Amino acid sequence: MSAPMIAILDDEPQIRQMLSEALGEAGFRTATFARATEFEAALSRMAPDVCLVDLGLPDRDGLALVHRLALESGAAIIIISGRAQVQDRVTGLELGADDYIIKPFDPAEVVARVRARLRKGREAPHAALTARFNGWAAHFDRYVLESPDGREVPFSHAEGEVLRLFLDSPKRLISRQQMQESLGGVAGESFDRAMDVRISRLRTKLDEDPKNPRLIKTIYGAGYIFLGDVSWS
Repeated sequence: MSAPMIAILDDEPQIRQMLSEALGEAGFRTATFARATEFEAALSRMAPDVCLVDLGLPDRDGLALVHRLALESGAAIIIISGRAQVQDRVTGLELGADDYIIKPFDPAEVVARVRARLRKGREAPHAALTARFNGWAAHFDRYVLESPDGREVPFSHAEGEVLRLFLDSPKRLISRQQMQESLGGVAGESFDRAMDVRISRLRTKLDEDPKNPRLIKTIYGAGYIFLGDVSWS
């Protein structure tokens, strides 16, 4: 089982080093970036579980990047910024960030916040780590989907949060409000769009027909329902 990958985007080398060392000592893998362009290029080769993003970037607007990550990536997003105004924090969370840490900070706090975000995806009313449904297996210890023909398809931490929510409550309607309460984040258009992206990616990985999905059904105006028969082991 690979350790979770944490991407660190900050233009200050001392902060990148401090965070990388603290997270490495805590057992995480890390990748550090000084510029948004480098970070965005790396996303085509890696799928981080958590992104730590500074808002004061030299080559991109940090809030715009956070919004794009919330819509297009499966990672949890934690803003680390010197912008301490309440409105800055509210805006960052509304645009899709999962948490907001103000500089200066204690590295131990960042490690604790990262662990808290990752823990949400693993919490469940039982200790089972593998769910089986309709010929598929979801291995939450490895973040891998195993297809009926034996193919392995990786999924991200954020996608796993949504998938586990469905698998814990099969054949029951899950409303947007329930998703927000279970997964955290600020309710609103950004949260809804982020959930739509994650669900669309899960459908693709489960070989679903986008026009007529068999497993993850949208109940328009109400939420979603997972129609598979689920067993845990």
